[in-house]
Amino acid sequence: QVHLVESGGGAVQAGGSLRVSCAASGRTCSDYFMGWYRQAPGKEREFVAAISWSGAVTDYADSVKGRFTISRDNAKNTMYLQMNSLKPEDTAVYYCTASASGTNYVSNPTGNGIRYWGKGTLVTVSS
Repeated sequence: QVHLVESGGGAVQAGGSLRVSCAASGRTCSDYFMGWYRQAPGKEREFVAAISWSGAVTDYADSVKGRFTISRDNAKNTMYLQMNSLKPEDTAVYYCTASASGTNYVSNPTGNGIRYWGKGTLVTVSS
């Protein structure tokens, strides 16, 4: 069992930056692929980014590529999402996820089948 807790959300103006974190407990973080999904008000949940066990492989949604950076520190059992050049359309609840299989992040825009989820942290970007 893996317990995930997000932190670092908040309000920021367009063009600003924010870093959200995900602390994992219960199992060794390095045993899992991890990723971020988000859900904006009234919209379907969507994939943001994912990272492999070692951190060597990452993947991003086209909408955040070049602006967001996913990383992890397995010694701290923590994953991060650095968000730069934020836009109002980035406003959403951001969810941390973990899965034993990296294939769960391939062509999985809504995260169906991913076993472990945090409760989410709200990011609000004002124009």
